Amino acid sequence: MSQETLLSSLIVVAVMLLVAFPVHEFAHALTAYRLGDSTARLFGRVTLNPIAHFDVLGGGLFAVSVLASGGAFGFGWAKPTPVNPLNLRNGRQSEALVAAAGPLANLILAVAAAIPLRYLIANPELAVNLGLLTDVLAIFVQLNIILMLFNFVPVPPLDGSKVMLALVNPRTAWQLRPILEQYGIFLLFILFFFPPGGSIGGQILRPILDAIFRLLVGI
Repeated sequence: MSQETLLSSLIVVAVMLLVAFPVHEFAHALTAYRLGDSTARLFGRVTLNPIAHFDVLGGGLFAVSVLASGGAFGFGWAKPTPVNPLNLRNGRQSEALVAAAGPLANLILAVAAAIPLRYLIANPELAVNLGLLTDVLAIFVQLNIILMLFNFVPVPPLDGSKVMLALVNPRTAWQLRPILEQYGIFLLFILFFFPPGGSIGGQILRPILDAIFRLLVGI
């Protein structure tokens, strides 16, 4: 790994942990509060303060995975936002909105970073002179798209499971929930770590990631 790639990855790790992760969890907390649940507010989580959302293990794994992959991949998490679905208005629909708020916040961050990145790509001479900034923006956009897509996978404990359960009829949700919650971790392991080097989940998400990235940055 070149020194420039290492520096870009280090900067992005810092920005993700200080901005992207807190924004993701803040979106969950604020949406829950607006929909009637004050649990996250009582725990001091309706805030953008990164300390309130930082998880040592999740943040550490994210830093290691980003640095090891040269910014191509990031796996980690922030401290989960506490939500009591019984306090939410409109039941399962509100629970789905709270769950979707986090990944959608990552998409918004990716769009915001893609705007200056598109300008740099459209001006190659400027991009060369600001190579570090270009690399940082590109990695930041990609990692936020990855987090958005990964979190929308409909398997617990990911946000997508709550969205999916809200879309199916109540009886089906009642039948699926205990099964998914019991075996969710195993399903995620099979999806994203088997077979090694070419996981099923990776093969599904990679084309979607590439398509969204190209759409956002205009290449």
